[in-house]
Amino acid sequence: VHTETLLTGRIRFDSLSLAEFDSLSLRGRYAIPKRVFDIFITLIFAPILAVIATLIAALIKLDSPGPVFFSQTRVGYKGQYFTLYKFRSMHDENTDNPTTRFAEENDTRITRAGRFLRRARLDEIPQFWNVLKGDMSVIGPRPEQLEFVRRFTEEIPFYGFRHTVQPGITGWAQIMQGYAANEGQTRRKLEYDFFYIKNISAWLDLIIFFHTFKVLLMGKGAR
Repeated sequence: VHTETLLTGRIRFDSLSLAEFDSLSLRGRYAIPKRVFDIFITLIFAPILAVIATLIAALIKLDSPGPVFFSQTRVGYKGQYFTLYKFRSMHDENTDNPTTRFAEENDTRITRAGRFLRRARLDEIPQFWNVLKGDMSVIGPRPEQLEFVRRFTEEIPFYGFRHTVQPGITGWAQIMQGYAANEGQTRRKLEYDFFYIKNISAWLDLIIFFHTFKVLLMGKGAR
């Protein structure tokens, strides 16, 4: 692995070629252990998550009118579409329309309860259901909205190769950079995703898993 890649935790676009992506795929010998890890973690935390989810649902209903849950079409493994679930954190989260846009600093769409949920990443809890269904992994590149995927596939080289692994609730790009609010940040985040895909292993997943707790405590990178 190139020294700069190890230091930055990224694989830069100018060092990539189509041949490079021959190795950017989840090797068969790790696919099953990774799936077992996903189910194990989800079931272990299920009782605690159920209690927290109940409290969050009550908070959302008390804070603003609307449903407790929010669902949206996302692009996952091998470009397949699936329905992602989150706790509703905005007044109007109908983002499957032509006005789809990034969340911004002090976004007026975010509710009072939603601001807390997003800062603590608690709005992501329902995605453990996606993990049990097999749509997602606990760890992997974040699944993106369909409209963004279509745009970035046209504008950013190799973008589609991030779909060679299952998307995750948390990932290398999330702990290293956090939220991407524009194309430039998306490109940088994608370089982190490529690093993860190329170096995917149980050891790297454990590093990400435990580092995620630090990110949660600090509320780093939330929008």
